[in-house]
Amino acid sequence: MPPANDLEHARYSRMRWNTPLSEEHARLLLNRLDIRPGASLLDLGCGWGELLLRAVESAGVTSGIGVDTDPKALARGRSLAADRGLDGRVNFVVGSADAWQHPADRVICVGAAHAWGGAEAALTAATQIVQPGGRLLFGDGCWERSPNEEAAKLFGDAVLTLSELVECVHRAKWRILHLSTADQREWDDFESTWRAGRQEWLLANPEDERAPTARNELDLELGQYVETYRGVLGFCYLVLGR
Repeated sequence: MPPANDLEHARYSRMRWNTPLSEEHARLLLNRLDIRPGASLLDLGCGWGELLLRAVESAGVTSGIGVDTDPKALARGRSLAADRGLDGRVNFVVGSADAWQHPADRVICVGAAHAWGGAEAALTAATQIVQPGGRLLFGDGCWERSPNEEAAKLFGDAVLTLSELVECVHRAKWRILHLSTADQREWDDFESTWRAGRQEWLLANPEDERAPTARNELDLELGQYVETYRGVLGFCYLVLGR
């Protein structure tokens, strides 16, 4: 845990991973990814790499690489790897996902499609990153219901419907081996943990000069979730093969 007065680190401190995903759902996805011992594993836009670390732990993968542009998230990933005795098997690299050019047998790309400008470009680029016969775990936001004007403005034009996302998969010549979406409990837990560290900081530091700004930020985010996109914005996970 970060120090009680560390607002910056509190932002992600209560999050398991930066996506709406339960422990059970994660195990299912890694099972469908079918990681074989000795396979090379790559996580593009890994954040602090929790899903990557679990993949390495679960399958005896000999090598895993996580790529992200956030040095602080990568530092957290390295610390987690060391705590689990995986620092010799997982390497975290500072870099942009769309610039990575070294293929792997199994590739994870969850919530990072924006690095290529959207899902279709990301799925097309991934055909050059996944080794022949390999698999891709791809996750991206999608509309569960037609968004109102405020939700569309908040998330932009890059968000697709589920059917549009599936069409992008087919145009990129992938086959869908597994499809599932985040349920409402996963979304609520994700949104709650996204704010939980800062909420705890605020309760512990009510007189801090940053408290009013933090309070307003948290109230705005919660209001947007409850009033604008809860049950409207979804998240789809796809395990793909070629």
